[in-house]
Amino acid sequence: MYNRILIANRGEIALRIIRACREMGIETVAIFSEADRGAAYLDLADEKYCVGPAKSSQSYLRIAHVISAAEVGNVEAIHPGYGFLAENAHFASVCRDCQIDFIGPTPEAMQQLGDKNSAKALARASKVPVVPGSEGLIEDDSEAMRVAREIGFPVLIKATAGGGGKGMRVASNDLALKGALSQARAEAEAAFGNPGVYLEKYIERPRHVEVQILADKHGNVVHLWERDCSTQRRHQKLIEESPAPNLPEATRQAMCDAAVRLVKQANYTNAGTVEFIVDQQNNFYFIEVNARIQVEHPVTEMVTGVDLIRSQISVAAGKPLPFTQNDVQHKGAAIECRINAENPDRGFQPSPGRIERLFAPGGMGVRFDSHAHAGYSVPPYYDSMIGKLIVHQPTRFEAIRCMLRALGELRVEGIHTTVPFHQKVLQHSEFVEGLVDTSFVERNWQV
Repeated sequence: MYNRILIANRGEIALRIIRACREMGIETVAIFSEADRGAAYLDLADEKYCVGPAKSSQSYLRIAHVISAAEVGNVEAIHPGYGFLAENAHFASVCRDCQIDFIGPTPEAMQQLGDKNSAKALARASKVPVVPGSEGLIEDDSEAMRVAREIGFPVLIKATAGGGGKGMRVASNDLALKGALSQARAEAEAAFGNPGVYLEKYIERPRHVEVQILADKHGNVVHLWERDCSTQRRHQKLIEESPAPNLPEATRQAMCDAAVRLVKQANYTNAGTVEFIVDQQNNFYFIEVNARIQVEHPVTEMVTGVDLIRSQISVAAGKPLPFTQNDVQHKGAAIECRINAENPDRGFQPSPGRIERLFAPGGMGVRFDSHAHAGYSVPPYYDSMIGKLIVHQPTRFEAIRCMLRALGELRVEGIHTTVPFHQKVLQHSEFVEGLVDTSFVERNWQV
């Protein structure tokens, strides 16, 4: 097992990794930008190094700076968390060249699955259902017209690189398709440096369901069941839960089995998430693989009892998984609300600033993962999430009631947060009945 690990991230996930390492008897080296200097969680690491100015492009994303900190800190491995360099195959390759273990998949697997076009080809080879669409990238408008007429409008244009809804457009006819192609390519080029796009049949009102997997270096692959992430705004997840409500057991099992087949085909190791959309008839289709730990990983931890961060570290160190698929039991229901420093009444406008008071909820089955505290200043340079509120109860109905109670207890004064919006969602009849799809938020609120 490792003696020292560098955490190439910040905030909530950095603190989560520090805690896991402490429990495993592993020393930690934290990095920070000038904007995060003085953050309380940094004091829990054994060492800490500044890697640059506030902007992430000059600090957390500077590979040379991160590697320098790792070498000065004399670490054996780097945990990238999520975001920043977590899915950067070049960074994983540099780590390997510097003889530092990357706690994640190999650069080759990351590259193969990080490109949505090659990932779809791999899915087809693994007999995993994919959304009908182009076989590869769309090279010209005439090809796009031909494919769209074959699969039928409406169609979805998607960037082959990146995510977060960038480079994505819906077109309902030939004229709209031509303009949407141009817009999607330009946005993808600006966001990811890759203008490549492909075409898919647009599935109306789908659910977004993802399967958590773990794979070791000895050929063992297990799934840890599914999470429903359909409650989202502009392709950004707001609430995640497990199990996915109203999902037939046969569909659930087939989806989990498909996720395992896919990662085996890719020779994938470590933690990852295989994402699917599910249509109104409960047909599921592969969309992408997130080759990293997810923000919503605590949902899976609560229902399975498996510590995913500790598992990542053990697998990276060459340890075999200590359990088989039959050992992974799903118990109860868990829900996570992302608590963001945003003002829902003003179009979810970011709300950075000083937190004057913070009171965290507690009680049976309540978990609050956050690096924030009273006196902490939320910087304007990074993602606005300041914490994750997770609950676990025997049934979904009880989990909803528990979450509403916990949200009512949570006090964050001095800035705006998304707490009031989560309270509205959790009391909406469609959410309570488990009838949420990816258009639920836009359909019911002006966001």
